[in-house]
Amino acid sequence: MDLPVVPPVKPMLAKAVADIPEGDLIFEAKWDGFRCIIFRDGDEVMLGSRNERPLTRYFPELVEPIRNQFPDRCVVDGEIIVATDGVLAFDALQQRIHPAQSRVNTLAEETPAQLVAFDLLALGDDDLMNTPFAERQAALHRALGALEYPLHLAPATRDRDIARVWFDEFEGAGLDGLIAKPADGIYTPNKRSQFKIKHTRTADCVVAGYRIHKSGDGVGSLLLGLHDDEGRLHHLGVAASFAAKRRKDLIDELEPYALDDIDTHPWASWLAAEAHQDGRMPGSPHRWSGAKAADGTTRDHSWYPVRPELVAEVKYEQVTKGRFRGTTRLVRWRPDRTAESCGYDQLVEIEKVGIDRVLTAKG
Repeated sequence: MDLPVVPPVKPMLAKAVADIPEGDLIFEAKWDGFRCIIFRDGDEVMLGSRNERPLTRYFPELVEPIRNQFPDRCVVDGEIIVATDGVLAFDALQQRIHPAQSRVNTLAEETPAQLVAFDLLALGDDDLMNTPFAERQAALHRALGALEYPLHLAPATRDRDIARVWFDEFEGAGLDGLIAKPADGIYTPNKRSQFKIKHTRTADCVVAGYRIHKSGDGVGSLLLGLHDDEGRLHHLGVAASFAAKRRKDLIDELEPYALDDIDTHPWASWLAAEAHQDGRMPGSPHRWSGAKAADGTTRDHSWYPVRPELVAEVKYEQVTKGRFRGTTRLVRWRPDRTAESCGYDQLVEIEKVGIDRVLTAKG
């Protein structure tokens, strides 16, 4: 490619902050998709991922619209999304990464992707990465202001009050917060030079098991459950990201709850195939599953059951189809609560908002 900015490029990142910051900032919705740097040089189009691996083969339906609507030579930062029933569907997006081209083509028709553009790194012969973001954004709007489905220009605002409305309202469309970008900021690949504000809540969950850390040293994640209205305990995710010392301490803290007989565990039905149909079972206890991730690596999904009596308060960002999305972290143990009292009624119900409402928002 004969461009002033050539692949691979690592996208600029954002650091988490507790509240919407003040200052000379430009606010955008935080999309729940795959970050993508788009390179176009004439007929040649490349979609680069956050980890610098090409995404082009997985989203063939985006290539022709980019050829038809993007400037002839440009580099654009954006996000690939999939929407079903009018809201973002990250699970459906993840399924698009498939090794079989025939399956990729089928999914391109069944769950077509869209692209939201929000930054311009190069245009023609001009490298814009050292240009302030406000100027890059103005150039982006001039160059891509007439985009049509499945390509979109990200709504943006300098008004903090409007950003607050977006933060509260757009979660119902599957978005997970806001991005605040310094108006005078240059493009810094792989550096957290922007800010992200995400929805964070807490819930008291039953600890029903754990997995060993990939290092083999201590607890890697706690398996969390909540009871439905009929008293059944469902798996809804894990709490993870423990420091090395905390991983070791957790082994000692969980030891009194050790359970050797899986038949007495509420998730003993993992052995039955029908138990996995709704995707709420955590995998196989004490077994190497051999399951492969999208990157081709083999992951150990085996887990160690514990008596489901310990209650943990966890911090979570979002719930999708009864499962935690994003990073869930342990806050503290709750010895004052019984496991039976931990139900789905704690989780926040978000009013649904169509993705079109987000894409057409005025800043």
